[in-house]
Amino acid sequence: MADRFPDPTGVHGLLLAAGEGRRMGMPKALVRDDDGTSWLHRSLAALRDGGCAQVTVVLGAGAAEARLMLDGKVEVVIAADWAEGMGASLRAGLGALPDALTGPVATLVSLVDLPDVGPDVVARVLAAATGPQALARAAYDGEPGHPVLLGRDHWAGVIETAAGDRGARDYLLAHQHQLTLVECGDLASGHDQDSR
Repeated sequence: MADRFPDPTGVHGLLLAAGEGRRMGMPKALVRDDDGTSWLHRSLAALRDGGCAQVTVVLGAGAAEARLMLDGKVEVVIAADWAEGMGASLRAGLGALPDALTGPVATLVSLVDLPDVGPDVVARVLAAATGPQALARAAYDGEPGHPVLLGRDHWAGVIETAAGDRGARDYLLAHQHQLTLVECGDLASGHDQDSR
């Protein structure tokens, strides 16, 4: 069994926030709750407070406005083909991460529209980080969800297979014998939110 990372800085957070939010009526990166809480800021805080020292945000629809909302301390990647779906965002984000010599050994992929997924869920999934071969995802009452931990050894395969709105789903299904489900149903529902 591989040793765990000495600290969580070996895992880079990747926040997918590029969709136009058709059912929402606006890009989800721009949505605020009734109390004014920005979904983008809440999702970033969950990744940072959960243990990701660095975070990259993938933007698409509404990118110019969403970029203005960020604090400048976050790497931003624009998915030019964002309208294709989550697969395009995932490819853009993984493709922008630093190379194997200087970069992280894994990335934790989360979505901007998970209102009750907080730092406690992020920290629990990060605990499954065992090295560049790690492959894990949150589960809620046994149902797979986000965030998803992708060790560096899996990035090329995910980039090659990510298409449409399926993201890494096909890759994860093909590698389920390596996949660790991290139960988080006691912490959150893990449901994405498509309407206010």
